Amino acid sequence: VMTPKNYDLAVSLRHTLHTHPELSHHETWTKAYLMDFLAQHTHLEVVDQGKWFYALYRAKQPRGRIAFRADFDALPIQEDLPLPYCSQCPGVSHKCGHDGHSAALAALALDLEENGADQDVYLIFQHAEEVGGGGQDCAQLLKQEQIGEVYAFHNWSGYPQGAVCVRDGVMNCASKGMTITLTGTPTHASTPELGKNPAFAVAHLVDAIPGLISPEDHRGLVLCTVVQVDVGEPAFGVSAHQGKLLLTLRAHYQEELDTLQRALEERVAQEAEAYGLKWEIAYCDEFPETSNHPDCVRKVRQAAKQLGLPLADMPEPARASEDFGWYLREIPGALFFIGNGMDYPPLHSIQFDFPDQEIATVCDLFRTLIDM
Repeated sequence: VMTPKNYDLAVSLRHTLHTHPELSHHETWTKAYLMDFLAQHTHLEVVDQGKWFYALYRAKQPRGRIAFRADFDALPIQEDLPLPYCSQCPGVSHKCGHDGHSAALAALALDLEENGADQDVYLIFQHAEEVGGGGQDCAQLLKQEQIGEVYAFHNWSGYPQGAVCVRDGVMNCASKGMTITLTGTPTHASTPELGKNPAFAVAHLVDAIPGLISPEDHRGLVLCTVVQVDVGEPAFGVSAHQGKLLLTLRAHYQEELDTLQRALEERVAQEAEAYGLKWEIAYCDEFPETSNHPDCVRKVRQAAKQLGLPLADMPEPARASEDFGWYLREIPGALFFIGNGMDYPPLHSIQFDFPDQEIATVCDLFRTLIDM
């Protein structure tokens, strides 16, 4: 069980991280501060990997290798809460709780320093979770170091405070951002027949979306969300000749997301040919499905029961994506949620702040998983 001294240290760390949030791929201060914290309070090996790092506890006679991950990037949201540790960075704040995730993993490092373990334990502090790239970078470590299993958690509103929320199989949806660019030929607005206008192609693509995501044609949830439509310029003498359509593709199952992507690509090619347009497609913020291994979920359940923590079974995967899916493509593992409270402010909202008490809950859960 986490000691009061370590809890106070971890909470102080969380508040300091909260004060200095940084966006994805810009977490230089955050990374350095976390590395300094571990160097100051533990003898774990701290290994710099550029944008991210990991800390390693080496057992004298290890019976295995286990890893835990925490993310440390923030969001482009202005903080308005009257917190004594409120964000000092205009337009940026920890409204997803990654400050708490990192503090909980640092708390585990403090525990390992005091109590040791009979496994080699890798603590992965990851950048850029919010855009999906950080996990892809860090997941390579798992195979390189021949790690046996990997775990992570996320705080989650809408479940009882402190409840351990679990699910076999898919825990979080796969998703990616899709940008479709269509380019035609400009002409005077009085002679539209002399140009090539992408507006009709864009309209047809948007109109086709409901048929591509119909529930009766899929075994899981499939979504295609229109994020932005941008066609032409505010110049009434010129017929539009450039258009962009931004979509977020999302699905419970990776194969159904891939099928949706191919169908959209085919539609784009067809519409571009019909209207004589050039076309390009680009992708970003790619998250694979986060699919938990049943054996690892069983261990999480067992650890929660040992600690007397309430368990909540999630009937459906979370719609939000999690780049921990990159790790679970490499080795067995599990992501679980810790409930913030039934009526707690949702993630990515202005009112949200990570509940400090979850640091102890997660540290004890991670510790129990190490000892299994």
